[in-house]
Amino acid sequence: MGRRPAPALRMVMGAPGQATARGRALWALLLTALGSAAGRPRGAESVCTARPLARYSITFTGKWSQTAFPKQYPLFRPPAQWSSLLGAAHSSDYSLWRKNQYVSDGLRDFAERGEAWALMREMEAAAEKLQSVHEVFSAPAVASGTGQTSAELEAHSRHSLVSFVVRIVPSPDWFVGVDSLDLCDGDRWREQVAVDLYPYDAGTDSGFTFSSPNFATIPQDTVTEPPGKLLLLPPAEIPAPHRQSDPGAAPAAPPDLRPARPGPSGRGQ
Repeated sequence: MGRRPAPALRMVMGAPGQATARGRALWALLLTALGSAAGRPRGAESVCTARPLARYSITFTGKWSQTAFPKQYPLFRPPAQWSSLLGAAHSSDYSLWRKNQYVSDGLRDFAERGEAWALMREMEAAAEKLQSVHEVFSAPAVASGTGQTSAELEAHSRHSLVSFVVRIVPSPDWFVGVDSLDLCDGDRWREQVAVDLYPYDAGTDSGFTFSSPNFATIPQDTVTEPPGKLLLLPPAEIPAPHRQSDPGAAPAAPPDLRPARPGPSGRGQ
């Protein structure tokens, strides 16, 4: 494989106004705590004794330009852009996606075509039947390689993990996202955290370039990092949560949980 590629995404969580830029960012994500909002590394049981609820706003900024990243930059059918952001605040009993594991049918549809409805239903079913998902949230698609989208989410002390996915458009089945980021740290909600994120291959399509035609992977593979020679994305950065100083402030209006209709996406177009 050779040299490990630079991260396609970087997440930084901090107090209001502390969204910093480090290097050439492809994405910038700002999560701002609107209420009172704690964590353990993934794989360990999260024990959060912070206030029950925490509200965050999230701003996701794309910085994928042809000037900064010209290598095979997609200009047509469709041009470089990003799908809607879709995620959940959940407990350790739930997994939206995980490296080296198979994606669900819903995530396959999302990673390949940007279709969010099946994935939404899977998350809502986990909320209703297993009570492992506290809230589902979404942000509209970004219709170009550069731009911004935002949403709000609520975390619970028993559901302090956050996961989300954003499809790389166009691409075979590549996406970026977070798997089970814990916002809680013991008896308090996190105020700042930085995480490097990399492009992932959902393991359902075997295309080699952004605009490859549909070529199903049979049998289906697990989620992996694409081979180094296929990683055409640059480093990026995500500034994130800021906790509000007044936990007793009135709650923000609940976010629109309906996934935005993604821009044209597609393999084989």
